[in-house]
Amino acid sequence: MGGVRRRTGASGERAPRGTSRVTRPHAHRPASHGERPVLCAVITVSDTRRGKADEGGALVERLIEQAGHKVGMRAWVKDEPREIRRSAAAALARAEVDCVILTGGTGISPRDQTPDSLAGLIEKPLPGFGELFRVFSFEQVGAAAWLSRAAAGIAQGRLVVTLPGSTAAVELALRQLLLPELVHAMRALGRFPSEE
Repeated sequence: MGGVRRRTGASGERAPRGTSRVTRPHAHRPASHGERPVLCAVITVSDTRRGKADEGGALVERLIEQAGHKVGMRAWVKDEPREIRRSAAAALARAEVDCVILTGGTGISPRDQTPDSLAGLIEKPLPGFGELFRVFSFEQVGAAAWLSRAAAGIAQGRLVVTLPGSTAAVELALRQLLLPELVHAMRALGRFPSEE
């Protein structure tokens, strides 16, 4: 094995040799003229990744801001259900927050508890998000894609998204799924005026 490092894909698992990144065309829909940016809260769920070590959360923030939106809150919590739920509830308690994005804790290990911790908060699951994420992830990591529990749903009229902590997963989810439809989702939720 001698120090050879294999790429990790969207689920955080090692990518099979010969796979390539998803290069599907995508179009971000930044806030249009006269429309405010979407305000997001970013929560990193990890026992170890904080501050500069939190590459996934930093990438979420960077991609959101590059798309013309804003991050109004960053938080770091351990892989503990009470802490995860408390942090998400604190973000949702802020009326100005439109979208809550959590990274980490979406796998199947005993410490991966993010989706379970939020189950009581989510009022309306959006199963298509996780389904599409796993389809796109399959192109990177093969059958390991089904081990991811990435998901999205609605809580208190806001969009809540749970992602793996890897930068490959964050980039795939934001570029291919979340950012292209973020403004549309805000309109559907009544956070932005509907298009005439």
